[in-house]
Amino acid sequence: MKYLELLPFMFAFEKIYKHSDLLLNISLGYNIYENYLDARVTSDAAIDLLSGGQKTVPNYSCGGQNKLLAVLEGADSETTKQISTLLSIYKIPQISYNVDNHVLKDEPHLPFVYRMAPNQELFFMGIVKMLLHFRWTWIGLLTLDNAQGERFLQTMVPVVMRSGICIAFTLRIPASYFFGKPLPVLKHSFYMQRKCNVFVYHGDVFSMTVLGMWIKEVEKRGNSLVGKVWITTDLHDINLRVFLRIFETHHIHGAFSFLTRANVNTNYDNFNSFLFTVNKIGRGAFQCFDSNPGLSVKRWERCREKEEREAPSLDVLEMILSQDSYSIYNSIQVVAQALNAACSTRSHWTLKGRWKRCQKLQPWQLHPFQRNLQSYNNATEGVYFGENGDMAVDFDIVNWVATPNRSIKRVKVGSVERRGVEEIKFTIDQDIIVWPEWFNETQPESRCTESCPPGYTKLIKEGEPLCCYDCAPCVEGTMSTQEDSTHCLRCPEDEHPSKIRDQCVPNHITFLTYEEPLGILLNVLTLSFILATGFVLGIFIKHLETPVVKANNRDLSYVLLISLLLSFLSSFLFIGQPHRVTCLVRQTAFSIIFSVAVSSVLAKTVTVVVAFMASKPGSRMRKWLGKSLANSIVFFSSSIQVGICTLWLGIAPPFPHSDMHSQVGEIILQCNEGSITMFYASLGYMGFLAIICFTVAFLARKLPGAFNEAKLITFSMLVFCSVWVSFVPAYLSTKGKYMVAVQVFSILTSSLGLLGCIFLPKCYIILLRPHLNTKEQLMVNHQDGL
Repeated sequence: MKYLELLPFMFAFEKIYKHSDLLLNISLGYNIYENYLDARVTSDAAIDLLSGGQKTVPNYSCGGQNKLLAVLEGADSETTKQISTLLSIYKIPQISYNVDNHVLKDEPHLPFVYRMAPNQELFFMGIVKMLLHFRWTWIGLLTLDNAQGERFLQTMVPVVMRSGICIAFTLRIPASYFFGKPLPVLKHSFYMQRKCNVFVYHGDVFSMTVLGMWIKEVEKRGNSLVGKVWITTDLHDINLRVFLRIFETHHIHGAFSFLTRANVNTNYDNFNSFLFTVNKIGRGAFQCFDSNPGLSVKRWERCREKEEREAPSLDVLEMILSQDSYSIYNSIQVVAQALNAACSTRSHWTLKGRWKRCQKLQPWQLHPFQRNLQSYNNATEGVYFGENGDMAVDFDIVNWVATPNRSIKRVKVGSVERRGVEEIKFTIDQDIIVWPEWFNETQPESRCTESCPPGYTKLIKEGEPLCCYDCAPCVEGTMSTQEDSTHCLRCPEDEHPSKIRDQCVPNHITFLTYEEPLGILLNVLTLSFILATGFVLGIFIKHLETPVVKANNRDLSYVLLISLLLSFLSSFLFIGQPHRVTCLVRQTAFSIIFSVAVSSVLAKTVTVVVAFMASKPGSRMRKWLGKSLANSIVFFSSSIQVGICTLWLGIAPPFPHSDMHSQVGEIILQCNEGSITMFYASLGYMGFLAIICFTVAFLARKLPGAFNEAKLITFSMLVFCSVWVSFVPAYLSTKGKYMVAVQVFSILTSSLGLLGCIFLPKCYIILLRPHLNTKEQLMVNHQDGL
């Protein structure tokens, strides 16, 4: 044990002596032992403590004035049990300041052992937070093969697994390896885990020593461990120096430790004065001993340390009076507080009586005060002991950095603080972390497989850990915005996945507009057909007294032309953004206008048949000649369609609708027909009129007459029916604006068919063959037919 390693003890006692309200006029004595991690030396030291005389004989006192009231130790759990076996006979309080001695918590046969260890649940949660922060999901757990290590695995493994972190291996290093036994052959040696770059090691001073020797042995076998990130539970000042005595600094460079945050000010106000006092004690009374086994006489010798007792450097001072000082300081403070409380209770608050009572105080009388550590919370300067006897403390995250002169310095990079029973605050500053050069000074990866990028989902492999998976692209219509997504999500109705399915993008609003090429084409055609219809109507009005115009009911020709003109105009109701009015009007207007047009054609056909039959002598059909029959046919046939449309608007009127599902990435603004049954009923009725008209015209196509329209009507109805029969499958097979374009195109072609087939030959005669447009020509051709 080096001289500077004793300074934490000296520092704690000096603080007690300077406390004005603590142990007035009472001095605490102490013996300091080094067990060298050896069970035999530990037993000798414990027996020596129990021996009051010059000989090492337990329970024997010969004139000694020193009385053993408590034992402070920082040994591992096995050594703690070994010491407790002897001390429990005398009910001497045993305070363990080893931060990793939680295994003692479950030992009912150790009633006089008090732990000064922090609550490890916060510590485990901090490690998990750190692993998740750096996305290290493929780790190795290493510990000593003892009860302490087994408790660590039983506690840590469930916490890690619940957080989605996989354990590549768990390795228990035999403690017997420290005593010269050969290294066993391991099935899952951690150096074989190529993708596992993060190791969490649990242990104390002894465990760190075993780890150092074990790593050295592994590297002798040709397996380099350089390039791994170590996260240790107990790597701090004193055991770090032990660790570095075994192997090179590059093994520890870049490692992380979770150290208990010291709430005391370790910068002594007048440290030079303190060192002077310590040196004076060291020169005058600081002695070492080496006890022989058995009933040997104690040999006391002056310490002849080669190192000079000068003021240490700031770096060394920080290492000495930091983490280890904090643990030792708390332990001594708790004992002093318990002793102070016991003496105060027994002395009736008189200084003289207090000193005498404390002289007679027995070790077992400290237990009631020692068990109520929470009562002395103020004395430990912010240290709080929970219901289970654990110190509820915060942790500092320390990054260990190797310097060129083979020294190690620690850099605080983060912290883990309590925020409630099951809530912690984890903070870390990545900018000040020094990563090893073999990672190119960048954050290393430790994953079983590469991350699945956004747009993909994890596909778990059968029989493999959850962290070992394949990546599968999200199916059509879904996306994932994060790496390693467990499942893909659907976008809101007004959004759709991007091309690579890594985000949702707003849907494009679409409808048949006037500005797009398709809308422009339909508009040009509609305007052209409207002009053509107007031109034909103008010709018929201008030549209204000619035989061609008068033949087959001139008024029906006007009604048909106006109906066709309105049919072309109704096409504009289908183009542009749908509104409530346009949705209500366009289908009903189209249905009624077309019914009037087809009814007019039907009336023309019936007029031809009745005129031919009335020309026979004695025919009774003469009474049906005239405008009344034709007008009745148009009115009656159109009224039925008006009734259908009225019922449609009354039951389920059309309305504007946003279709977000038909086309991916588009919001289709369209008119919902309200009742698809009524829509097809109106189309069906028009088809029914067209079939009747086609049948009558087909039967009358060979009737004589120069201006017999039956042949023209037959062909026009054939075109009309062909267009609307093909309309139904085309309408059902298209979506969005193209479905509207199909209907507009059907309206234009069917109307154009009626206009061209019926009126184009007449215009040809009127404009180009006027000599045929005479009554004489009509009578001649009619007589020839008879």
